[in-house]
Amino acid sequence: MEKTRSLDALSALAHDVRLDVFRLLVRAGPAGMAAGEIAASLDIRPNTLSNNLNILAAAGLVRSAREGRSIRYFARMETMRGLLGFLLQDCCGGQPELCQPVLDQIACTC
Repeated sequence: MEKTRSLDALSALAHDVRLDVFRLLVRAGPAGMAAGEIAASLDIRPNTLSNNLNILAAAGLVRSAREGRSIRYFARMETMRGLLGFLLQDCCGGQPELCQPVLDQIACTC
């Protein structure tokens, strides 16, 4: 992941509601959550949630799928893995392979 995309992701997560939404979607796993479920779980107004989901989606941190009249959202773990890889690439005295187990541990098909 390049620096600009990393900054976009970090900026999107640097807000309490967006961070809560992303963490909730991570917990939901591959099943994701419908927008209404997210709003109810976090006690957020739908229009506020929509705006925050759009910001997370623009940063590549969530994806959506339409299910009839509802939209289901999913955490994009590959983006988070890329962000963590970017942050850790210079770790361990220039030996990023030492951090690889951390990245492998969070790899999933969410």
